[in-house]
Amino acid sequence: MPAADLLVGDEIVVRPGERIGADGEVLDGGSEVDEATITGEPVPAAKSPGSEVFAGTLNGSGALRVRVARDSAESVIARIVALVAEASEAKAPTQLFVEKVEQRYSVGVVLATLAVFGVPLLFGSTPADALLRAMTFMIVASPCAVVLATMPPLLSAIANAGRRGVLVKSAVVLERLADVRRVALDKTGTLTEGTPLVTEIRVEPGRSADELLAAAAGAERFSEHPLGRAVVAAARDRGLVVPAATGFHATPGHGVAATVDGRHVEVARPADRTGPVGEVEAGGRTAVVVFVDGDRAGVLGLSDRLRPDAAEAVAALRELTGTEPVLLTGDHEPAARRVAAEAGLREVRAGLLPEQKVAAVAGLGDRTLMLGDGVNDAPALAAAHTGVAMGRAGADLTLETADVVVVRDELAAVGKLVDLSRRARRLVRQNLVIAGAFIAVLVVWDLAGNLPLPLGVAGHEGSTVLVGLNGLRLLRSGAWR
Repeated sequence: MPAADLLVGDEIVVRPGERIGADGEVLDGGSEVDEATITGEPVPAAKSPGSEVFAGTLNGSGALRVRVARDSAESVIARIVALVAEASEAKAPTQLFVEKVEQRYSVGVVLATLAVFGVPLLFGSTPADALLRAMTFMIVASPCAVVLATMPPLLSAIANAGRRGVLVKSAVVLERLADVRRVALDKTGTLTEGTPLVTEIRVEPGRSADELLAAAAGAERFSEHPLGRAVVAAARDRGLVVPAATGFHATPGHGVAATVDGRHVEVARPADRTGPVGEVEAGGRTAVVVFVDGDRAGVLGLSDRLRPDAAEAVAALRELTGTEPVLLTGDHEPAARRVAAEAGLREVRAGLLPEQKVAAVAGLGDRTLMLGDGVNDAPALAAAHTGVAMGRAGADLTLETADVVVVRDELAAVGKLVDLSRRARRLVRQNLVIAGAFIAVLVVWDLAGNLPLPLGVAGHEGSTVLVGLNGLRLLRSGAWR
């Protein structure tokens, strides 16, 4: 049945691999649910009777019986969509300078041309001389060069960015990018790759790291859980042979167990968070404990890997804006602090819900760029002065809301785009000065002297060609730097 037809109090069954259809409470069953779209947490959350679940999140390997707790219009995902709409309406549209003055200037030129023709007639000039002067005036005063001063630099910059895998949705967006003075970034999928990796191995005395990892990988060999896949990948990356396993059994929310090389191996979430487990989790990592024949053999620490260009990109944004970038994430504090330290970020705000991210962006000022990828980032992207989405894994709502999409997920491209937009604005200003100077000189020459019509045409068309070619400089490959 359609999710919109569910009523509060209805009970639904969520099978393995299905998306949950409504916000509610788990009545029966156990599983792990991928809530990254809501919270930004890359590791699935364990669910058991009494746990809260959210519409739109993805169920793992277990089956759940859920009591609907909220109407579909009041679910978390629906509130996120409403926040996007509200923030989009609140963002005042900007207009290019030329669009504001072009129409009035053109009307002014027509009225001035009539005056240039009519006033000399009143003082005895011949109709032919007055008409020639008025025609020359209209040609040299027309705003062709002024109009062309703006779009070639902006469109050239948009085309150049597009060749580098960055989609800028309009020239107005590019103009706004030049005004950015503060940057806010999401964590999971933006600063990080969004995939857990084994980053720490702690073994008990008498055991080796390779022995521990091989045993854990054998037990996790048939697991579909992201942490299990990360353990197997870590073993293969070390060149270890993943041993065969029998009697595989997975318990949602707890872990897996199997017989590996004749030994009973269990890889489970920790029940006790003291000792090595507490130290691993204090470092912002997810800890799993490996047991061999009932004895604890060691602890594996898993975390999301920072993008290779993250630290460089953060440094470039700091230099461009002259202010400190801010990390805004729904993830828990230790993980956020660890990623921030690796990326060179000094200001961190963790545990934020989507509406709290909107408030945080608003508090950073009216020229803030927000960079994110998940559904939970969409309202903040809409509320920001400029919203930028990571395109490869970005949610549909986020890609639609964002002003800019980084298609190839190259974080360093954001700083290069801001720099390119500022150079485009400088070229626009140069062109306006060139166009204005040509118009002023030719108009004064025509009114105070005797400007030949062919020379007026040459000056007018020459200035138009000049500003057009100046703007096309941003098409060069070297302009992206």
